[in-house]
Amino acid sequence: MQFGIFSVSDITQDPTTGRTPSEAERIQATLTIAQHAEEVGLDVFAIGEHHNPPFFSSSPTTTLAYIAARTERLVLSTATTLITTNDPVKIAEDFAMLQHVSGGRTDLMLGRGNTGPVYPWFGKDIRQGLPLAIDNYALLHRLWREDVVDWEGKFRTPLQGFTSTPRPLDDVPPFVWHGSIRTPEIAEQAAYYGDGFFANNIFWPAEHYQRLIELYRQRYAHYGHGTPEQAIVGLGGQVFMAPKSQDAVTQFRPYFDAAPVYGHGPSLEDFTEMTPLTVGSPQQVIDRYAGMRELFGDYQRQLFLMDHAGLPLKTVLEQLDILGGEVVPVLRRELAQNRPAEVPDAPTHAALVRAKYGDEAPRQPRPNANRGDNVTDGSPYQDTPQPAGAAFGLGRRDA
Repeated sequence: MQFGIFSVSDITQDPTTGRTPSEAERIQATLTIAQHAEEVGLDVFAIGEHHNPPFFSSSPTTTLAYIAARTERLVLSTATTLITTNDPVKIAEDFAMLQHVSGGRTDLMLGRGNTGPVYPWFGKDIRQGLPLAIDNYALLHRLWREDVVDWEGKFRTPLQGFTSTPRPLDDVPPFVWHGSIRTPEIAEQAAYYGDGFFANNIFWPAEHYQRLIELYRQRYAHYGHGTPEQAIVGLGGQVFMAPKSQDAVTQFRPYFDAAPVYGHGPSLEDFTEMTPLTVGSPQQVIDRYAGMRELFGDYQRQLFLMDHAGLPLKTVLEQLDILGGEVVPVLRRELAQNRPAEVPDAPTHAALVRAKYGDEAPRQPRPNANRGDNVTDGSPYQDTPQPAGAAFGLGRRDA
């Protein structure tokens, strides 16, 4: 079971001081938050992708590469990467590179995006959002699994004899989560490929996400990837804590009331009743999130939104101290109890390498290695005939 945090990269005025941080301040604060997440014992840091104010995260891989250099074991992910408005070729290259520089501590969450103006900024039509997601991911999936790709789809120029570089680390693609707030088609897509499904789980009642996750589990089994219980599920969450419950409510209320992320809709009390937002003592958070398995079954990843709504850096770091020091250790124990043996752990690069190669050394692609080089590292290319026109001397192989 992995625990971590995710950021949507909002730049929001602190309603208690009236001050809005600059982009530079907010970016530096996010880097500090990610590093502190590792220091307090969390497993994952994920950042969203946005191309419009008041958000700053237009280049998640740049941010995550810096964090990779400053951390040792933190898994670096996204929340989300836009599979619709990004070129799948660039996604393939950027995240393979991030895999290499992070030593395999990379996965990603794909999503369609729900900000209408972003689509035409990148030459796309939001009315084609779902077909774009399907078509683009079909290409991305192949780019990471085939050294030489011929492709003709609906939304981009064809590819002929194309090799995405660098190849994935150890010839094992980053693990992919498909993230959704409300779309069953995304759960279906995740199930079809045997990928993970991340249910946002922060804005809608639990019953909504129960239906999405149950659909994903059923379809995962339908496509032959395993039992429904073996499907890979992640959940979002939101918490704010203080030793005394009422103190937490008092401190967080002005941020909740003013934050655009909540849409100035239901009251704090109503929102915490309807959604997983938990504002209270650490024990209340433990009780609430230990019960998630009763709603959704055993799952693999729990991420918390902690740095939103204008909360100052000092407060966010204090919240991480409580989360990592008091809450997550208990949740690890609680959610590990009576966990069926067939339920898999959260996917990691090391686990995916073991699943593919067993005790054998992983393949390390070498450009031009089979053009007479004396390669002795076990590469399957050293004696493979070179197909005509193959890029960089890499031979075609099955997915």
